[in-house]
Amino acid sequence: MSAATRTALPRRSGFGTWFDHHVYSVVASIGRLARRPWATGLTVGVMAIALALPLGLSIVLANVARFAGDVQESRVIGVYLDPGLPAGRARAIAATLRERADVARVEYRSPEDGLRELRDRGGFGEALEALDANPLPGLLQVTPAGDGAALAAQLAKLPEADLVQHDVVWRQRLRDWLRLGTRLAAVLAALLGVGALLVVGNTVRLDIQSRREEIAVLQLLGATDGFIRRPFLYLGACYGALAGLIALALLTAADLALRAPVAQLARSYGSAFELQGFSPLHAAAAVVGAALLGWLGAGLVTGHYLRQTRPTST
Repeated sequence: MSAATRTALPRRSGFGTWFDHHVYSVVASIGRLARRPWATGLTVGVMAIALALPLGLSIVLANVARFAGDVQESRVIGVYLDPGLPAGRARAIAATLRERADVARVEYRSPEDGLRELRDRGGFGEALEALDANPLPGLLQVTPAGDGAALAAQLAKLPEADLVQHDVVWRQRLRDWLRLGTRLAAVLAALLGVGALLVVGNTVRLDIQSRREEIAVLQLLGATDGFIRRPFLYLGACYGALAGLIALALLTAADLALRAPVAQLARSYGSAFELQGFSPLHAAAAVVGAALLGWLGAGLVTGHYLRQTRPTST
């Protein structure tokens, strides 16, 4: 080939060569996974289960927190009035409470309203017909403007109040359980994340051992550690991404299996609560996080191997 011909041939830039090797590494990693379906399936399956457990716990906690938010928003204080209190007096008390700054809303329900609701929704129609008189008291449903604990204590001192019901202790316990569950999910994610890291590292280590002669030749030819490490990094990332996708598929199947029974149970209690799965953004973040976890595991193992085998000049 003449000098003019060599001059006319286009030369690849440094960036072009770098980009081509990245593309080749990705394609080669996918090819190695496809050529070993059983080994790939076992590795990805173990990683998927390890990832699905903390992800599933996090989505359960998110649904419980959403339900707890609905409960906390309906922080109504129930003031059961003395039996036999005239309706006019009960409405006057409700009007007085509406003028308070710490009260957002007051609704009065007469004994007749309570009896009608009990007959319609409770299924006690025949039993209620046998009663000579209405045993239910009047009820004031007070929605506080703030937390409501101090307001509930003041309402309990009303002379006309027979019983004040405010589940502030139950809501505080629910918040404590949610806080504990969040911490438990973080600890579980860390432990199982380390497990997935070890699975990827061990798999990549076996792949490195099978290609040690090829790596030794590349090192003798002067290839950099980054050049040798790159295909293994993409191999680990592929393991992680596949495991993340399978974990999301498992959780989606569980969500579809449980959504109808949970909705039916919620409707039996008069609630419109429904399970919610991962949003597209959260699902993409889970897959990217799993891929980065595989990338990290492969990088740690490959870096350690290359440091041990790098030839030294004498």
